[in-house]
Amino acid sequence: MNGTIDITKLVIEGIQNRKGKKITVVNLEDIDGAAANRFIICQGSSTMQVSAIADSIRETLQKEADIKPFNYDGYQNSQWIVIDYGDTFVHIFLPDTREFYNLEELWSDAAITEIPDVD
Repeated sequence: MNGTIDITKLVIEGIQNRKGKKITVVNLEDIDGAAANRFIICQGSSTMQVSAIADSIRETLQKEADIKPFNYDGYQNSQWIVIDYGDTFVHIFLPDTREFYNLEELWSDAAITEIPDVD
């Protein structure tokens, strides 16, 4: 990854552009066996908003930094979309689905940063 590009900042910008809520950055760099260095987790209030947030993240990173995801999945039902940027995985949930999978709790020994909602 290019050291001058703050992928986390761009992802958060993409989330906030579509009014995504409860943004959490989970730093997994010191966790053995973690699939990525960081998870960025957020939620939308409807399947339409979840898709729109995911699109906004992908567009923001493409436009601002010419970064394309390695993969993404979940658009079929848009209850949980994951976007794979290599060392960063972005998870966009519906609130109930987020609560059910509770990724923050799963990685509770990681450093977790809550990003305040933008109204």
